[in-house]
Amino acid sequence: MTRVVVAMSGGVDSSVAAALMKQQGHEVIGVTMTLSPNEESSAHKGRGCCSVWDVTDAEKVAWALDIPHYVFNLRDAFEKHVISDFVSEYEKGRTPNPCRRCNQHIKFDHLLERAEALDAEAVVTGHYARISKHPTEGRYMLLRGHDLAKDQSYVLASLTQHQLSKIMMPVGMYGKAEIRRMAEELNLGVAHKKESMDLCFIPDGDTAGFLKDRMKTLTPGPIKDVSGEILGEHDGLGAFTVGQRKGLGIATGKPRYVLELKVADNTLVVGGTGDLERVGMKVDELNWIDPTFAEGLPQGRQASIQYRSTHRGAPGVLKGTPEAIEIDVHFDEPQSALSPGQAAVFYRDDEVVGGGTIASSF
Repeated sequence: MTRVVVAMSGGVDSSVAAALMKQQGHEVIGVTMTLSPNEESSAHKGRGCCSVWDVTDAEKVAWALDIPHYVFNLRDAFEKHVISDFVSEYEKGRTPNPCRRCNQHIKFDHLLERAEALDAEAVVTGHYARISKHPTEGRYMLLRGHDLAKDQSYVLASLTQHQLSKIMMPVGMYGKAEIRRMAEELNLGVAHKKESMDLCFIPDGDTAGFLKDRMKTLTPGPIKDVSGEILGEHDGLGAFTVGQRKGLGIATGKPRYVLELKVADNTLVVGGTGDLERVGMKVDELNWIDPTFAEGLPQGRQASIQYRSTHRGAPGVLKGTPEAIEIDVHFDEPQSALSPGQAAVFYRDDEVVGGGTIASSF
Protein backbone atom coordinates (compact mmCIF):
# COMPACT_ATOMS: atom_id res chain seq x y z
CA MET A 1 0.00 0.00 0.00
CA THR A 2 1.42 3.36 -1.09
CA ARG A 3 1.14 6.45 1.08
CA VAL A 4 0.06 9.47 -0.98
CA VAL A 5 -0.67 13.11 -0.24
CA VAL A 6 -3.72 14.52 -2.01
CA ALA A 7 -3.79 18.28 -2.59
CA MET A 8 -7.40 19.00 -1.58
CA SER A 9 -8.62 22.42 -2.69
CA GLY A 10 -12.14 21.90 -1.37
CA GLY A 11 -13.48 21.42 -4.90
CA VAL A 12 -15.09 18.39 -6.48
CA ASP A 13 -12.10 17.34 -8.62
CA SER A 14 -9.54 16.97 -5.84
CA SER A 15 -12.19 15.47 -3.55
CA VAL A 16 -12.94 12.70 -6.04
CA ALA A 17 -9.19 12.26 -6.63
CA ALA A 18 -8.81 11.50 -2.91
CA ALA A 19 -11.72 9.05 -3.05
CA LEU A 20 -10.29 7.27 -6.10
CA MET A 21 -6.91 6.83 -4.43
CA LYS A 22 -8.52 5.36 -1.34
CA GLN A 23 -10.61 3.00 -3.46
CA GLN A 24 -7.39 1.81 -5.11
CA GLY A 25 -6.04 0.83 -1.71
CA HIS A 26 -3.60 3.67 -1.07
CA GLU A 27 -2.98 5.22 2.33
CA VAL A 28 -4.36 8.70 1.71
CA ILE A 29 -3.44 11.92 3.52
CA GLY A 30 -5.40 15.02 2.61
CA VAL A 31 -3.61 18.37 2.52
CA THR A 32 -5.02 21.85 1.90
CA MET A 33 -2.77 24.83 1.26
CA THR A 34 -3.67 28.30 2.51
CA LEU A 35 -2.34 30.77 -0.03
CA SER A 36 -4.38 33.97 0.20
CA PRO A 37 -2.24 36.84 1.52
CA ASN A 38 -4.96 38.12 3.86
CA GLU A 39 -8.42 37.29 5.08
CA GLU A 40 -9.98 39.87 2.75
CA SER A 41 -9.02 37.61 -0.15
CA SER A 42 -11.27 34.98 1.40
CA ALA A 43 -14.24 37.25 1.91
CA HIS A 44 -15.87 36.48 -1.44
CA LYS A 45 -17.46 33.11 -0.86
CA GLY A 46 -17.71 30.97 -3.97
CA ARG A 47 -15.08 32.93 -5.89
CA GLY A 48 -11.39 32.25 -6.30
CA CYS A 49 -10.00 29.24 -4.48
CA CYS A 50 -8.09 28.35 -1.29
CA SER A 51 -10.44 30.44 0.86
CA VAL A 52 -11.40 29.66 4.46
CA TRP A 53 -14.60 28.09 3.11
CA ASP A 54 -12.58 25.86 0.80
CA VAL A 55 -10.50 24.66 3.75
CA THR A 56 -13.71 23.80 5.59
CA ASP A 57 -15.09 21.95 2.54
CA ALA A 58 -11.86 19.95 2.26
CA GLU A 59 -12.03 19.05 5.96
CA LYS A 60 -15.61 17.82 5.55
CA VAL A 61 -14.65 15.65 2.57
CA ALA A 62 -11.68 14.20 4.46
CA TRP A 63 -13.98 13.35 7.36
CA ALA A 64 -16.47 11.71 4.98
CA LEU A 65 -13.67 9.64 3.41
CA ASP A 66 -12.17 8.85 6.82
CA ILE A 67 -8.71 10.14 5.96
CA PRO A 68 -6.40 12.45 7.94
CA HIS A 69 -6.29 16.08 6.82
CA TYR A 70 -3.69 18.79 7.34
CA VAL A 71 -3.57 22.48 6.47
CA PHE A 72 -0.27 23.93 5.27
CA ASN A 73 0.37 27.66 5.38
CA LEU A 74 2.23 28.51 2.17
CA ARG A 75 1.33 32.20 2.05
CA ASP A 76 4.93 33.43 2.08
CA ALA A 77 5.99 31.16 -0.77
CA PHE A 78 2.86 32.08 -2.72
CA GLU A 79 3.55 35.79 -2.25
CA LYS A 80 7.13 35.36 -3.43
CA HIS A 81 6.67 33.06 -6.41
CA VAL A 82 3.17 33.88 -7.64
CA ILE A 83 1.88 37.29 -6.55
CA SER A 84 5.19 39.15 -6.79
CA ASP A 85 5.85 37.56 -10.18
CA PHE A 86 2.34 38.51 -11.31
CA VAL A 87 2.93 42.18 -10.46
CA SER A 88 6.48 42.19 -11.85
CA GLU A 89 5.34 40.79 -15.19
CA TYR A 90 2.67 43.47 -15.58
CA GLU A 91 5.27 46.11 -14.75
CA LYS A 92 7.27 44.78 -17.71
CA GLY A 93 4.26 45.04 -20.02
CA ARG A 94 3.71 41.27 -20.09
CA THR A 95 0.67 39.12 -19.30
CA PRO A 96 1.51 36.51 -16.65
CA ASN A 97 -0.11 33.14 -16.02
CA PRO A 98 -0.22 32.81 -12.20
CA CYS A 99 -1.78 29.32 -12.24
CA ARG A 100 1.27 28.09 -14.14
CA ARG A 101 3.61 29.67 -11.57
CA CYS A 102 1.59 28.18 -8.72
CA ASN A 103 1.88 24.70 -10.21
CA GLN A 104 5.60 25.19 -10.85
CA HIS A 105 6.64 26.60 -7.48
CA ILE A 106 3.91 25.77 -4.96
CA LYS A 107 1.98 22.59 -5.79
CA PHE A 108 4.85 20.67 -7.33
CA ASP A 109 7.77 22.12 -5.40
CA HIS A 110 6.89 23.14 -1.86
CA LEU A 111 4.08 20.60 -1.61
CA LEU A 112 6.33 17.80 -2.85
CA GLU A 113 8.79 18.70 -0.10
CA ARG A 114 6.02 18.55 2.50
CA ALA A 115 4.84 15.21 1.11
CA GLU A 116 8.33 13.75 1.42
CA ALA A 117 8.42 14.93 5.03
CA LEU A 118 5.27 12.86 5.59
CA ASP A 119 7.03 9.83 4.00
CA ALA A 120 4.59 9.91 1.10
CA GLU A 121 5.62 8.46 -2.24
CA ALA A 122 3.48 10.72 -4.42
CA VAL A 123 1.41 13.89 -4.57
CA VAL A 124 -2.06 13.52 -6.06
CA THR A 125 -4.00 16.41 -7.63
CA GLY A 126 -7.35 16.92 -9.30
CA HIS A 127 -5.92 18.22 -12.57
CA TYR A 128 -7.52 17.19 -15.86
CA ALA A 129 -4.33 15.78 -17.35
CA ARG A 130 -2.66 12.39 -17.50
CA ILE A 131 0.78 11.06 -16.66
CA SER A 132 2.07 7.89 -18.28
CA LYS A 133 5.40 6.10 -18.53
CA HIS A 134 6.78 5.56 -22.03
CA PRO A 135 6.71 1.81 -22.78
CA THR A 136 10.24 1.64 -24.22
CA GLU A 137 12.11 4.83 -23.32
CA GLY A 138 11.30 4.75 -19.61
CA ARG A 139 10.60 8.49 -19.40
CA TYR A 140 7.39 10.00 -18.06
CA MET A 141 4.88 11.60 -20.43
CA LEU A 142 2.44 14.42 -19.70
CA LEU A 143 -0.75 13.99 -21.74
CA ARG A 144 -3.91 15.98 -22.29
CA GLY A 145 -6.89 14.98 -20.15
CA HIS A 146 -9.56 12.84 -21.79
CA ASP A 147 -12.05 15.69 -21.34
CA LEU A 148 -10.54 18.16 -23.80
CA ALA A 149 -12.95 20.87 -22.67
CA LYS A 150 -11.39 20.71 -19.18
CA ASP A 151 -7.82 19.77 -20.16
CA GLN A 152 -5.22 21.48 -17.93
CA SER A 153 -1.98 20.16 -19.40
CA TYR A 154 -1.21 23.67 -20.71
CA VAL A 155 -0.47 24.99 -17.20
CA LEU A 156 1.62 21.92 -16.29
CA ALA A 157 4.29 22.16 -19.00
CA SER A 158 6.96 23.33 -16.54
CA LEU A 159 7.00 19.95 -14.77
CA THR A 160 10.25 17.98 -14.76
CA GLN A 161 10.82 14.27 -15.15
CA HIS A 162 11.53 13.99 -11.42
CA GLN A 163 8.30 15.77 -10.53
CA LEU A 164 6.26 13.70 -12.98
CA SER A 165 7.63 10.55 -11.32
CA LYS A 166 6.16 11.75 -8.02
CA ILE A 167 2.74 12.95 -9.22
CA MET A 168 -0.57 11.19 -9.88
CA MET A 169 -3.61 12.74 -11.63
CA PRO A 170 -6.44 10.19 -11.47
CA VAL A 171 -9.29 12.46 -12.65
CA GLY A 172 -7.56 13.03 -16.00
CA MET A 173 -9.09 9.77 -17.20
CA TYR A 174 -12.62 11.09 -16.74
CA GLY A 175 -14.94 13.87 -17.88
CA LYS A 176 -16.31 16.55 -15.58
CA ALA A 177 -19.81 15.06 -15.62
CA GLU A 178 -18.41 11.70 -14.54
CA ILE A 179 -16.49 13.30 -11.68
CA ARG A 180 -19.63 15.06 -10.40
CA ARG A 181 -21.57 11.79 -10.67
CA MET A 182 -18.90 9.97 -8.62
CA ALA A 183 -19.07 12.71 -5.98
CA GLU A 184 -22.85 12.30 -5.81
CA GLU A 185 -22.55 8.53 -5.36
CA LEU A 186 -20.07 9.14 -2.53
CA ASN A 187 -22.46 11.67 -0.94
CA LEU A 188 -19.80 14.37 -0.98
CA GLY A 189 -21.16 17.82 -0.21
CA VAL A 190 -19.02 19.39 -2.95
CA ALA A 191 -20.61 17.34 -5.76
CA HIS A 192 -22.24 20.42 -7.27
CA LYS A 193 -19.91 23.10 -5.96
CA LYS A 194 -19.25 25.81 -8.54
CA GLU A 195 -15.83 25.97 -10.11
CA SER A 196 -13.43 28.75 -9.12
CA MET A 197 -13.05 31.09 -12.08
CA ASP A 198 -11.19 34.05 -10.59
CA LEU A 199 -7.60 34.31 -9.40
CA CYS A 200 -7.51 33.17 -5.79
CA PHE A 201 -5.68 36.32 -4.70
CA ILE A 202 -8.09 38.59 -6.65
CA PRO A 203 -11.45 36.98 -5.77
CA ASP A 204 -13.47 40.06 -6.73
CA GLY A 205 -12.05 39.89 -10.27
CA ASP A 206 -10.73 43.47 -10.17
CA THR A 207 -7.24 42.87 -11.58
CA ALA A 208 -6.78 46.53 -12.48
CA GLY A 209 -7.62 47.60 -8.93
CA PHE A 210 -5.28 45.00 -7.45
CA LEU A 211 -2.41 46.15 -9.67
CA LYS A 212 -3.11 49.80 -8.91
CA ASP A 213 -2.54 49.06 -5.21
CA ARG A 214 0.60 47.05 -5.91
CA MET A 215 2.31 48.82 -8.81
CA LYS A 216 4.14 52.05 -8.05
CA THR A 217 4.58 52.79 -11.75
CA LEU A 218 0.92 52.52 -12.75
CA THR A 219 0.39 55.97 -14.27
CA PRO A 220 -1.74 57.41 -17.09
CA GLY A 221 -0.33 57.53 -20.61
CA PRO A 222 -1.29 57.87 -24.27
CA ILE A 223 -3.26 55.41 -26.38
CA LYS A 224 -1.94 55.44 -29.95
CA ASP A 225 -2.77 53.64 -33.17
CA VAL A 226 -0.14 51.97 -35.35
CA SER A 227 0.51 55.25 -37.17
CA GLY A 228 1.30 57.04 -33.92
CA GLU A 229 -1.90 59.08 -33.75
CA ILE A 230 -3.07 59.69 -30.18
CA LEU A 231 -6.60 58.31 -29.68
CA GLY A 232 -6.99 58.81 -25.95
CA GLU A 233 -5.42 58.18 -22.56
CA HIS A 234 -5.17 55.05 -20.43
CA ASP A 235 -5.08 54.91 -16.61
CA GLY A 236 -2.13 52.53 -16.49
CA LEU A 237 -0.75 49.71 -18.63
CA GLY A 238 -1.45 47.14 -15.92
CA ALA A 239 -5.13 47.11 -16.87
CA PHE A 240 -4.46 45.74 -20.37
CA THR A 241 -3.29 42.67 -22.23
CA VAL A 242 -2.53 41.96 -25.89
CA GLY A 243 -5.72 41.16 -27.80
CA GLN A 244 -8.00 42.99 -25.36
CA ARG A 245 -10.94 44.86 -26.92
CA LYS A 246 -13.22 45.86 -24.05
CA GLY A 247 -12.45 48.64 -21.62
CA LEU A 248 -10.12 50.66 -23.84
CA GLY A 249 -12.05 53.86 -23.21
CA ILE A 250 -11.86 55.11 -26.81
CA ALA A 251 -14.46 55.47 -29.56
CA THR A 252 -13.15 55.23 -33.13
CA GLY A 253 -16.18 53.86 -34.94
CA LYS A 254 -14.59 50.45 -35.47
CA PRO A 255 -13.21 47.68 -33.24
CA ARG A 256 -9.79 48.33 -31.73
CA TYR A 257 -7.59 45.79 -29.96
CA VAL A 258 -4.49 46.08 -27.79
CA LEU A 259 -1.42 45.34 -29.91
CA GLU A 260 1.44 46.28 -27.63
CA LEU A 261 2.22 47.64 -24.18
CA LYS A 262 5.25 49.90 -24.56
CA VAL A 263 6.60 50.23 -21.04
CA ALA A 264 9.52 52.47 -22.06
CA ASP A 265 7.23 55.42 -22.88
CA ASN A 266 4.06 54.17 -21.11
CA THR A 267 2.17 53.90 -24.40
CA LEU A 268 -0.73 51.58 -25.24
CA VAL A 269 -0.75 50.71 -28.95
CA VAL A 270 -4.05 49.62 -30.51
CA GLY A 271 -5.15 48.53 -33.96
CA GLY A 272 -7.61 46.49 -35.99
CA THR A 273 -8.09 42.73 -36.11
CA GLY A 274 -5.58 42.30 -38.92
CA ASP A 275 -2.91 44.16 -36.93
CA LEU A 276 -3.05 41.44 -34.25
CA GLU A 277 -1.83 38.70 -36.58
CA ARG A 278 1.73 37.39 -36.26
CA VAL A 279 3.56 34.65 -38.16
CA GLY A 280 5.75 33.58 -35.26
CA MET A 281 7.15 34.21 -31.81
CA LYS A 282 10.25 33.84 -29.68
CA VAL A 283 9.94 31.57 -26.65
CA ASP A 284 12.26 31.48 -23.63
CA GLU A 285 12.23 29.87 -20.13
CA LEU A 286 12.23 26.53 -21.95
CA ASN A 287 11.48 23.19 -20.33
CA TRP A 288 11.69 19.95 -22.33
CA ILE A 289 9.65 17.14 -20.82
CA ASP A 290 10.88 14.99 -23.70
CA PRO A 291 14.54 16.02 -24.11
CA THR A 292 14.89 13.93 -27.28
CA PHE A 293 12.37 16.20 -29.03
CA ALA A 294 14.74 19.16 -28.65
CA GLU A 295 17.52 17.27 -30.44
CA GLY A 296 15.79 17.88 -33.77
CA LEU A 297 15.44 21.66 -33.31
CA PRO A 298 18.34 22.60 -35.65
CA GLN A 299 16.48 20.96 -38.54
CA GLY A 300 13.10 22.22 -37.33
CA ARG A 301 10.51 20.24 -35.36
CA GLN A 302 6.83 20.18 -36.24
CA ALA A 303 4.47 20.58 -33.31
CA SER A 304 1.08 21.89 -32.28
CA ILE A 305 1.59 25.07 -30.26
CA GLN A 306 -0.91 26.22 -27.65
CA TYR A 307 -0.36 29.82 -26.57
CA ARG A 308 -3.24 30.52 -24.19
CA SER A 309 -5.45 28.43 -21.91
CA THR A 310 -8.55 28.66 -24.14
CA HIS A 311 -6.61 27.89 -27.32
CA ARG A 312 -6.30 24.32 -28.57
CA GLY A 313 -3.12 24.60 -30.59
CA ALA A 314 -1.92 25.69 -34.02
CA PRO A 315 0.57 23.79 -36.21
CA GLY A 316 4.03 25.23 -36.62
CA VAL A 317 7.76 24.59 -36.67
CA LEU A 318 10.16 25.06 -33.75
CA LYS A 319 13.72 26.11 -34.61
CA GLY A 320 16.80 26.49 -32.43
CA THR A 321 19.31 24.28 -30.66
CA PRO A 322 18.79 21.74 -27.85
CA GLU A 323 20.75 23.89 -25.39
CA ALA A 324 19.25 27.24 -26.49
CA ILE A 325 17.66 29.51 -23.90
CA GLU A 326 15.32 30.88 -26.58
CA ILE A 327 13.85 29.37 -29.75
CA ASP A 328 11.81 30.60 -32.71
CA VAL A 329 8.32 29.34 -33.44
CA HIS A 330 7.03 29.72 -37.01
CA PHE A 331 3.31 29.06 -37.47
CA ASP A 332 1.90 27.46 -40.60
CA GLU A 333 -0.78 30.20 -40.63
CA PRO A 334 -0.74 33.66 -38.98
CA GLN A 335 -2.00 33.68 -35.38
CA SER A 336 -3.74 36.39 -33.40
CA ALA A 337 -3.01 37.93 -29.97
CA LEU A 338 0.31 36.35 -29.00
CA SER A 339 0.82 37.82 -25.52
CA PRO A 340 4.36 38.08 -24.08
CA GLY A 341 4.42 36.47 -20.64
CA GLN A 342 1.91 33.76 -21.49
CA ALA A 343 2.93 30.11 -21.75
CA ALA A 344 3.70 28.52 -25.11
CA VAL A 345 3.24 24.76 -24.90
CA PHE A 346 4.36 22.28 -27.55
CA TYR A 347 2.33 19.15 -28.27
CA ARG A 348 2.96 15.99 -30.26
CA ASP A 349 -0.59 14.69 -30.64
CA ASP A 350 -1.84 14.62 -27.00
CA GLU A 351 1.64 14.61 -25.46
CA VAL A 352 3.28 17.72 -24.02
CA VAL A 353 6.88 17.56 -25.22
CA GLY A 354 7.89 20.90 -23.75
CA GLY A 355 7.04 24.54 -23.31
CA GLY A 356 8.22 27.97 -22.32
CA THR A 357 7.20 31.62 -22.10
CA ILE A 358 6.35 33.92 -25.00
CA ALA A 359 9.11 36.55 -25.09
CA SER A 360 7.99 38.43 -28.22
CA SER A 361 6.18 37.95 -31.53
CA PHE A 362 6.98 38.74 -35.15
